[in-house]
Amino acid sequence: MTESHASTSHPSPTTAELGEPGCAGGLTVLDPPDLLAPADAPEGTADDLTAPSAATVQDRLTGRLSDITSLHEHTERLARARGLTATLDAVLASGAALLGAGRGVLVTLMPDGGLGQPVGLGLDRASLGALETVPTEQSLLARLLREQDRPEQLHSVDLAEDPVIGARLRELAVHLGLGGAFGLPLATAEDGPLAAAVWFYDRPAEPTDRRRELALRYCDVAAPLLAKQLEAERTRRTTEALRRGLLPDHLPQPDGLRLAARLLPAGLDHSCGSDWYDAIPLPDGTVGLTVGSVSGDGPGAGPGSAPGAAAAMGRVRAALRAYAVLEGEDPVSVLGDLELLLKTTEPSRTATAVYAWVEPEERRITLAGAGHCPPILVGRHGAEFVETSLSAPLGMLTCWEAPGVEFTAERGDTLLLYTEGLARRCGPTLHAGQANLRRAAADAPRDVRIAPDRLCAHLLAVCPGPDAAPATDDLMMLAARFE
Repeated sequence: MTESHASTSHPSPTTAELGEPGCAGGLTVLDPPDLLAPADAPEGTADDLTAPSAATVQDRLTGRLSDITSLHEHTERLARARGLTATLDAVLASGAALLGAGRGVLVTLMPDGGLGQPVGLGLDRASLGALETVPTEQSLLARLLREQDRPEQLHSVDLAEDPVIGARLRELAVHLGLGGAFGLPLATAEDGPLAAAVWFYDRPAEPTDRRRELALRYCDVAAPLLAKQLEAERTRRTTEALRRGLLPDHLPQPDGLRLAARLLPAGLDHSCGSDWYDAIPLPDGTVGLTVGSVSGDGPGAGPGSAPGAAAAMGRVRAALRAYAVLEGEDPVSVLGDLELLLKTTEPSRTATAVYAWVEPEERRITLAGAGHCPPILVGRHGAEFVETSLSAPLGMLTCWEAPGVEFTAERGDTLLLYTEGLARRCGPTLHAGQANLRRAAADAPRDVRIAPDRLCAHLLAVCPGPDAAPATDDLMMLAARFE
């Protein structure tokens, strides 16, 4: 295994290599070659001995133009990548094309100094798992991620026969059919090491100097782009963790009632609001059930307001819990109080909500909705909507009020509360989505309908929605089955 450290200058392409057909590559172009003579040619040498022929000059120009074109194409592909996963895949694929390799593996450096989940090219999950068993002191990836004495590149002509390679890696090279290997770190001066990639050949081989130069140039461009993606991913995960922390970490299981919930939040870079669900044990042994959604900064708010909507959702949900304890048996009063609070403290926001007061033993339900999708009652003979009166969302009118609905469920019935995002996922329009959701609940197998957790999973599975565009609404449902 040969190491080249960061202080080592990039290898200069030879004349023959510059004439190779271009392989694919990144954003930065190579310095123009010396088209007249080698840099160390002595002055006064006869022109016929030192001046390159027209054909040689043409070959150099053709090769360099091919390099520039390839780098540009690959960097454009990298720039179009959206999200961390797509960026890592692009780096692996472009590096393989530049180096003429067939397979590769890439890992990112975690904030705690450990290695992230490996990403593979031409390697299945079992192969990646096997490579993870290589001890750290033998790992090429770990060596490329060192903070100190980090090599600029690593290469081995034949991993299986390289005496410098550890025994475990040599064993895996034979088992996986890995020949030569070439590895590069992705690092910036500001962030240090970010990730490392190793590409593999199927037979003993190593890249030419020209291919190495192209890969190095490409990784120089890819590293700062990867740094931005890693920072965005860390921010997204932190925000999503805080957002989930605003919702219940567990649901109560009162006598006579089994509860389950599902939440698939839209990414904050796409989301136009934030949804909540809750099950509130009340002092008299009854339960308050609620789902709802807070929009961004008022009607028509866009994705940029999603973090603010998530914070507002936490405040609204906390207030609703307090109102439920004070007057939970009257859903209209609970939503009316919530309306007043929203208009007073969140004047630029709106919310839709449904609140149900449930007596588990009597199976009696009283509920009210504010601009929200009608709940679905799933029974042994099918499923039907619980039609709440039409009303505007909270915060839209001078004074909100709508009559409540009271009914009694049968033993074994399941009340399903859900938000608009789930309905829109189930059909091309909100109305069609609600109808499809009701039909999916009615057609669910009996063993699914009797378990609220399985019913939630079933509805998500049978209403997959379009895959073309990222979701802009959270997918939320709360199911309560009467025992």
